[in-house]
Amino acid sequence: MVAGGHMTSADGDDSYSGVVTLRSLRICLLLGELNGLKIGVGDVGNAYLEAETKEKVYIIAGSEFGELEGHTLIIFKALYGLRTSGARYHERFAATLRDMSFTPSFADPDVWMRDAGDHWEYLAVYVDDLMAIMKDPDEFFNVLKEKYKYKLKGVGTPKYHLGGDFYRDEDGTLAWGAKTYVKKLLLNYEQMFGSPPKEFTAPLDPKDHPEIDGSPFLDEDGIKHYQSLLGALQWAITIGRFDLLPAVVCLGSFRVAPRIGHLDQAKRVCGYLRKNPDAAIRFRT
Repeated sequence: MVAGGHMTSADGDDSYSGVVTLRSLRICLLLGELNGLKIGVGDVGNAYLEAETKEKVYIIAGSEFGELEGHTLIIFKALYGLRTSGARYHERFAATLRDMSFTPSFADPDVWMRDAGDHWEYLAVYVDDLMAIMKDPDEFFNVLKEKYKYKLKGVGTPKYHLGGDFYRDEDGTLAWGAKTYVKKLLLNYEQMFGSPPKEFTAPLDPKDHPEIDGSPFLDEDGIKHYQSLLGALQWAITIGRFDLLPAVVCLGSFRVAPRIGHLDQAKRVCGYLRKNPDAAIRFRT
């Protein structure tokens, strides 16, 4: 706790920090599989503390500072919660990668590339979550740790990264699924409606026509439930469940004023996920 403080206002672009798109990550994984590269992941611990803030920030020390109580203390680290800390860390880590001979992709500046002679190496950066696609990812993470003194966590072969499950089939094919997320989605469904959804073999019934549904409009709570389900289903699509896309896009047209029939159809999509939780993107090369 502090007795007081001051924070400067942030300038638009000065506080911006980008992240790799999942589309770019899928492309990098495909390139890695084509070139026989390995995949490694890791998190930068206390990431923002790796950078220094450009904001002019001070605090008046409270009693917890002991003999320094009442003193004016200047903040020089990019603490979590400051407006520009994300951008400052992004700059700091970018400087590290450039020193390691990486350059950002023109297509996605949070995909970093390095010429390794007979192939290219790739690093996908999502704030402090890193995915290295290289001949030896462990060596890359060791250099970050030993030479550049980053504190790393969770270094190893990816199992769960950015909301998706990663594994290989029996034939070695890389798969990126959403089973863990689907499980969480269905638990939230049960909390919302009191029981799991009925299972279905398709997201929508071919005979359904949401655009001509004449059932009563949902009340305020029903609208909240409907919008919550659609939001959860949209993220499932983002992390790879493309089989939901036509149904969710169709139902999204009625987000502002959904009817009881639309909610029933959204529940059906959840029932389809319950019956088919294991679908995944597979990188067959």
